[in-house]
Amino acid sequence: MKKGLTILMAALFLASCVDAEKSFVLRGSVGKTNRVLIVIESDQWKGAIGNELRDFIGEPLVGLPQPETVLSVSQVSPKNFRSILKFNRNVLVVQKSTKDSFFIKNNLYASPQTVVYVTAKTEEGLVKQLKTHSKEIIKTFKDSEIKVIQRRFYKDKIADTKHKTLQNLGVSLTVPKIFKTVDDTGEFLWLRQHLLSGIARGDGTNNILVYSVPLGDENNVSKRVLSIRDTIGKRHIPGSKEGMYMITEAAYTPVTIAARIADKPAFETRGKWEVKNDFMAGPFLNYTIIDKENNRLLIIEGFTYAPSVNKREFIFELEAIAKSLKFN
Repeated sequence: MKKGLTILMAALFLASCVDAEKSFVLRGSVGKTNRVLIVIESDQWKGAIGNELRDFIGEPLVGLPQPETVLSVSQVSPKNFRSILKFNRNVLVVQKSTKDSFFIKNNLYASPQTVVYVTAKTEEGLVKQLKTHSKEIIKTFKDSEIKVIQRRFYKDKIADTKHKTLQNLGVSLTVPKIFKTVDDTGEFLWLRQHLLSGIARGDGTNNILVYSVPLGDENNVSKRVLSIRDTIGKRHIPGSKEGMYMITEAAYTPVTIAARIADKPAFETRGKWEVKNDFMAGPFLNYTIIDKENNRLLIIEGFTYAPSVNKREFIFELEAIAKSLKFN
């Protein structure tokens, strides 16, 4: 009898622990978009380790008219990494340890949260670890931020049925309702968001284009990106007067790299656009996706017009929308 009662009480205790664990909810994380808190000793931050961090995190983002870094950072020493600082959304911990390691923990102190750890036995080892994992560190934080923005946009998403071009192309996008339709022909979609803050308020816009063209030579896609976008600009993106239309800025060579969107091969191109015979200009981000099943190139492009203000966050939001693409 006593044995049975003991087993019953143990079972109830374990069940209550499970329920308590399920009911425990992490507090929400804090932090601006694309900002990383680096936890590192102050003398290391001022020395070779800090220089290595600044070299790759402080690298300028391609395609922007004004120099802007890929990520913004702030630094705190380990002893001061407490209280509200632990709730930062993106944290990079760089510290000496008994072994060299690189690992990631999600939702450690808050949610959503990404904490990246880089450890080594010596300071020289820490520099080497940072060199080895620099691209992975940037990608980890960027991917995390993309998901944060996509979740936010999904809560206020425009129904795909609102746009006949998306329906005809058989794709879905997470676009917030703040974007309004400029053109939707069934073959070409242009959405625009008027920017409501900062110096760009009133004049500034974020824009999304979605369309497709025949696939053609699959081995020549990357070389066709600019000619395709210039053709579309002349046909669909007019300026304020006749003879004015959007083109790729001739004075700046865009950068094209291989990518994957919706699990299909693609090319990512970052550069600057301008209006022919006018003074309007800004950055663009183009994804040209190879859709062999439908013998076409599916193109999603975002471009920003925001004179006199930084544009990294605008382009980043357009990137999050483009990467939300799904084939129906």
